[in-house]
Amino acid sequence: MCDIIIYRTKIAGRKRDNMGLFDKFKNIFNKHTNIEQNNSDDIVLNEEESLDKYDKGLDKTRKEFTSKLGMLSKKYRKVNEEYFEELEELLIMADIGVNTVMNFMDKIRKRAKKEAIIDTDDLKEIIVDELFIIYVNNDIIVNKINYQKDVPTVILFVGVNGVGKTTTIGKLAHKLSETGKKVLLVAGDTFRAGAVEQINIWGDRTNSRVVGRENADPASVIYDGIDIALKEEYDVVLIDTAGRLQNKVNLMNELEKINKVIGKLIPGAPHETLLVVDATTGQNGISQAKSFSKITNITGIVLTKLDGTAKGGIVLAIKDETDIPVKYIGLGEGINDLEVFDIEKYIYGLFKNLF
Repeated sequence: MCDIIIYRTKIAGRKRDNMGLFDKFKNIFNKHTNIEQNNSDDIVLNEEESLDKYDKGLDKTRKEFTSKLGMLSKKYRKVNEEYFEELEELLIMADIGVNTVMNFMDKIRKRAKKEAIIDTDDLKEIIVDELFIIYVNNDIIVNKINYQKDVPTVILFVGVNGVGKTTTIGKLAHKLSETGKKVLLVAGDTFRAGAVEQINIWGDRTNSRVVGRENADPASVIYDGIDIALKEEYDVVLIDTAGRLQNKVNLMNELEKINKVIGKLIPGAPHETLLVVDATTGQNGISQAKSFSKITNITGIVLTKLDGTAKGGIVLAIKDETDIPVKYIGLGEGINDLEVFDIEKYIYGLFKNLF
């Protein structure tokens, strides 16, 4: 898909036509069948291959959520309040979030009344429409990285321990290396046991240079990394950071210091600050996003382990409650299983068996 996805068309309230939502998505995907290079220098995978990853990665959520939604339509052939109550419970169980679900249900009730929908089968596409709108919100969605042309692109990764920051950095380094990018990894998590060693392993796997010293001041290590990146003309710098959130004051001070060091060497950097969230933690991941947003400027979210949860609705909830776009998702453990997030592929992969 394109670098910036613009959704200005009002989907809500539109008249349903002969072409369903998924037929439209299929038509879009069928136009992109070859591997090509786009202007952000990310690889655009063959659409069938990419859709297959979404298909497999969302299998648990689809089986748990979409199948139950289909059974709900069979249980209640006519739209009534009991149907709405069970639908509400189903959405909450999918980890879409209570606040998001309450607003969503208000919209569904209004549309069902306005469009005089009686049959629950007819309401299914309206449900998918509105879930799509939750993420899009009639807005401009920037789903890719803000790569620079004249200076190294600096991407800072933040998040609590255990969410997969270092692994995500390694997978992204691999992705970038495949496009011919010269990538530098910086081990800014200098105190966690094995952190520097772990990022060194990823450096070897992706043929990327690593800058890191154990038990050193993170800002000084990052300074060294940025300095090397400038002198040796690296394209992208991926920076790991400590995963502490318990003491917000210390973390805030550390991130502020890191941002100042980076900005002093490259004005305007970091160009991206990506929050890594473990999708299997559900609503706790949304709490992390809110907490980190108060500490530093988060430009995008990476949702890891999305294939390992049956509650993939967190994608919609985290965007709705934080207004931060999801830029990457983890759909497997392999080195190639980090995907640029695409809301159309997500919706298609989630609901493809519903119609």
